[in-house]
Amino acid sequence: MIFSPPVMIAAGLTLLPFLAAAFFGEWVLRQAASLPAWGQMLCPGILCIPYLLVALATGFFHWGWFALYLGLPVALAVLLWSARELDPQQRGDWRDFLILAVLGLAVDLRWFEPAWPPYLAVFNKMLMLDAGIYGFLVIRRLDGVGFDLRLRFRDLGIGLRELLFYTPMAVALGLSLGFLHFHPVWPKLSQALGAMVFTFFFIAVPEELFFRGWMQNLLERRLGRYPALLLTASLFGLSHFNKRAVHFNWRYVLLAALAGVFYGRAWRQERRVGASAMTHASVDTIWSLWLR
Repeated sequence: MIFSPPVMIAAGLTLLPFLAAAFFGEWVLRQAASLPAWGQMLCPGILCIPYLLVALATGFFHWGWFALYLGLPVALAVLLWSARELDPQQRGDWRDFLILAVLGLAVDLRWFEPAWPPYLAVFNKMLMLDAGIYGFLVIRRLDGVGFDLRLRFRDLGIGLRELLFYTPMAVALGLSLGFLHFHPVWPKLSQALGAMVFTFFFIAVPEELFFRGWMQNLLERRLGRYPALLLTASLFGLSHFNKRAVHFNWRYVLLAALAGVFYGRAWRQERRVGASAMTHASVDTIWSLWLR
């Protein structure tokens, strides 16, 4: 059932907005701009289609969840249209931060995952990401995000530099706290590359787009560079409070918050999500292969 045609089509439709914005962002903007205002705001309602395909194929369909995946992306678009009109200088409107809170909490606290079969709950994360991408790229037209995955050598250099700064501190702290455990096993090259690519696209890029491209970006306009960096890193750390533990996992929070400082530094140097995602994916891959 997990590889049934409807589920595979839904997966393709879910990835399409993400990849289109990452590699063809200017084209996406031109196409959207050709629509009338009401069309631009109603367009993200099509994100309900992947839910419909998966839910009908797996017997999980419920009208309430269908209404949520139809209506929430449209509501976000309407709010961000209002923010664009009322805050043309893009200093950060309360609607921007409300939307970030809704998207972040919905994913982190798994509010909507009961809509999906347990093995397909990742659809919720990607659909929330798609709704945010459409809202901030097409409707809000937020500048300085840097969501362009046509990577440059400089992205790689910045990302690896921040990895080198973070790794010695993280390993020393993690081992002393008993959070990290060294496993001296040399993986196959294909395994390491596969882990890196998967982590980059499906963990690092979504989280870096949310925390750095949107959150740190908007907070800088209100608080300045260093307060925004530290606040975003702290919130990034707190988003890991329920990972790998039943109760508040303070060790994970501490190490994630420290990592967030270096991810934020990588992003803000040239305002490129690809650079911070490179640091993030490298950290997570090293952890998963040798230190978990």
